[in-house]
This record gives sequence, structure tokens and C-alpha cells, in this order.
Amino acid sequence: MGKIQRALLSVTDKTGLAGLARVLSEAGVELISTGGTARTLREAGLAVRDVAEVTGFPEMLGGRVKTMHPRITGGILAVRENGEHMAALEEHAIPPIDLVVVNLYAFEQTAARPGATLEELIESIDIGGPALIRSAAKNFADVAVVTDPADYPAIAQELRERGGELSRKTRWGLARKAFAVTAAYDRAIARTLAGWGECGPGAELPAKLDLLVERRLTLRYGENPHQAAALYAEGSAGVAGARQLHGKELSYNNLVDLDAAWQLVREFAGPAAAIIKHTNPCGCAEQESLRAAYASALACDPVSAYGSVLAFNRPLDGETAGAVAELFVEAIAAPGYAPEALERLQAKKNLRLIAVAEAPPGLVVKSLSGGFLAQTADSVTFDPEQLKTATERAPTPGERAALAFAWKVVKHVKSNAIVFAAKGQTVGVGAGQMSRVDAVKIAAAKAVLPLRGTVVASDAFFPFPDGVEELARHGATAVIQPGGSVRDPDVIAAANRLGLAMVFTGVRHFRH
Repeated sequence: MGKIQRALLSVTDKTGLAGLARVLSEAGVELISTGGTARTLREAGLAVRDVAEVTGFPEMLGGRVKTMHPRITGGILAVRENGEHMAALEEHAIPPIDLVVVNLYAFEQTAARPGATLEELIESIDIGGPALIRSAAKNFADVAVVTDPADYPAIAQELRERGGELSRKTRWGLARKAFAVTAAYDRAIARTLAGWGECGPGAELPAKLDLLVERRLTLRYGENPHQAAALYAEGSAGVAGARQLHGKELSYNNLVDLDAAWQLVREFAGPAAAIIKHTNPCGCAEQESLRAAYASALACDPVSAYGSVLAFNRPLDGETAGAVAELFVEAIAAPGYAPEALERLQAKKNLRLIAVAEAPPGLVVKSLSGGFLAQTADSVTFDPEQLKTATERAPTPGERAALAFAWKVVKHVKSNAIVFAAKGQTVGVGAGQMSRVDAVKIAAAKAVLPLRGTVVASDAFFPFPDGVEELARHGATAVIQPGGSVRDPDVIAAANRLGLAMVFTGVRHFRH
């Protein structure tokens, strides 16, 4: 490949484009462009030739057809050392194109927007862009293709150093990156549209599970020092796509716990705090303020909270940060941080702080030997009006509020799971036990706050009355559980005998 004579620029993301185009223009390269890209370049004072002038056809079909024309693709695909190719270009007056700078319609941004319609998704699918990218990548021996604005500075530098040329090594690296871009783009479209029926998004699982995602971080190790690990992410949302603002590098276990904490606090509309240890909450609360929520969560199990991971569903304020700074914690997730909160927490040089953006629900994927399991997210909406009172006594308004809170928490505790709670505050948590009655016993044993007058949530039904009898022995007054056991009559009878109120949700929240 000799000196670049002609470049086609057509981008959605115009970051840094004018700078690269200026370097090209100063090197005597003719710039060809389309629509908004051409307008951006002209506003930067650069001379640009419209694609329509090259093809002899205007943009048509509302912009759906711009660059799909032999005068464009022929100029990209022609092999310069092939005499027949070059004769065909000359016969049809097709100008060779030596550099293609293209990025694609932001389909994934549209797909991530809540409420995006099928029509909006379809119109966000780029047609000409992938064709241009693939054409240039296929002909990398003669044509360079640039798809990422992050590459512009290096490209500009090499053009200056090599007198307007790009090395074969550079072109080959750009081509490989370009094929990865179009492959990922098509996968995103296929994955998104697989969830749509004729009238809207459905819950069906894809026939082929596509797990091609970008490696963002190579971690020091996995769950244990002898295991290798890395973080892979699709975008900038959720814990995987969060921005780290401070602290040591994140570990595998930090990320797992941060995600557990973040998923829990997302359950609540009011200010909420979660304290997580080994993916299970050792404290969670929803109160009138973030400071009060943190204090209530910490009061549940202050011993286990040492070395924990925290999450908040509001930007962290200075007052709450001051309270958090009194405890040793590994990491914190929040939507944002007030300046005074950052100043206070950054005094702890090792404390990891991440800012998390909301992510739309997706498939939950787990590996197993020889394959993967995939399921839809456990995102069923809790409706307190749908609760069925199973006992002679219905819950009081205070018990009902506490039950609703406890039910949101128990959903995030490893099964078998039991949560003792007061209004807006966990009191005792029993997680991951082989028998439900043992989960009750452990939740009660872990409690440092009074159990009398609390309520209890169970993630699945009580198979025998013993669990209900045990929680009543510790002073609980009401129970929320899915129901559905063949021994429900025996469990209900025990609750009636003990004066408990019990409600059934009809929904189970196993968490393995």
C-alpha cells in the first residue's frame, strides 16, 4: 500500500474525527463523506466531497441507502495489483478508496433504552456501515479500515511519520479489529431480536447462546490465588461495566459480592443500604435517609460486617460516608458519590469505590462442566395486594410492611434462606442451609437485635411445622412464604396454634 490518496469517512460517533481528518487533509488526501459526518467536517473548515457526488445518486429511502454503490464498494474492494480490477475501475471512472473510517449506528444503546420499540430497534440496524467495514478489512493489503475513535491518535501519528502511509502490520491489526466489530454488532442484533415475538419482547431463550464479550480486566486471581480470572463486560452498565473511582484493583470475589449487594439494593424505592459477605446479606435496611439505612443495616450483624462489601441505591452523601469510614470494608457500589463523600472515603487508599449505572435485565448464565445453564432474571414484581392470608389472623399493617421488606431481602439470600426482619431492617439472616429449620435456628442465633415482634421471610415453603414452631419460639409474630407444600395444612395449623399471621406469595425465590 502506497500513500493514501482518498479516504471515506462516515461515522455515528464523531469523537476526534475532525482531528484525524485534518491530518489527512494536510497530507493531501481527498475526503469523501456522508450526511452528518460531512457537515461536521465542513464545520471544522475541511473540504469534503459528498458520496452522492461520487455515486451520481442522492441518499434515498430516508437515509437507508447512502454508500451501497459500485462506485464506493468497487473503489474499496479493488486489488491494486490485479490488472483486471484496476482496468474495471478506470472503465467505470471509479476512484480507488485507500482508507475507510466508519463506526456503526448505536444499536446496543437503543436496545438498552427502557421502552425501546421494535421499530426503533430495526431503524438502528446499520446496513451500509458493516458492508464498508468488511470490504475494507477484506482488502487490508490495499485499504486501511478504522472503526474505533480511540485509534485515531495512533493512526494520525503513523501517517505523519510515514508520509501518508500505514504499514501492513497496522492495516492487518485494524482489519482483525474490524471483523470483530462487525461480528459483535451482528451478535448484538441477533441476541436482542431473539427476545421479540410479533408484538413485543418475549421471555424465550435463544436457540444458540452467544457469550462473546470483551475482556475488560485481567484479575490478579480468581476465588483463590491458584485460579486465573478476568472480568468480561458488554457495555458500561451494571457492576461489570462500572467505573472504579478509587482504591486497589478489584478482585474476583469483590466483583461477585458487589454484584450481589447492588442487585439487593435495587429492590427498594426508598434509601437503602446492603452489607454483603460472601454474596449473602449480613445486613440490609430501607429507611428515610441513606445514613439511617446504613446504621440499621450495620446493626443487624456488626461483627460479620467487618471486611464486607456495601451497596447503596442513592448517590453516597458525606454524612453516610463518614459513618462508613469508621468500618473496614473492601468495596462500595453506588450510583454516584458526593464530592465530600469521595474526599472522606479516598483517605482510605485501599477502599475500592465503583459508580454503577443501571443495567436492563438479561439472561442469568452459569457454567457447569461441559456447558452452561441460562435462565431469565428473577425479576418478578412483588405485589403486596396479591398476598393470600393463610391463617386465622391476618397481618397487622406494621407486620405487613415488615413482611414486604423481608420478602425482598430473602430473594437475595442463598437457599435455604430465612430472614428475620422488622420494618425496613434485617434482624437475623440464615443462609445456605441444608434444612429449613436449621436456617431458622442460624438466623435466630446470628441476631444481635431483639427478635420479639419481628417477622420472618422464607424463600420457599416450610416442609414441616418445625420451622414455624422454631421461629415462633424466638418471638416472631408473622411469616411470609410461597406456600405449596403438601403439608401446608399442618404448617398453617401450627401457625394458628401459635397465634402467627401467615401469608402466601405463590412465588418461590430459590438462589443456588
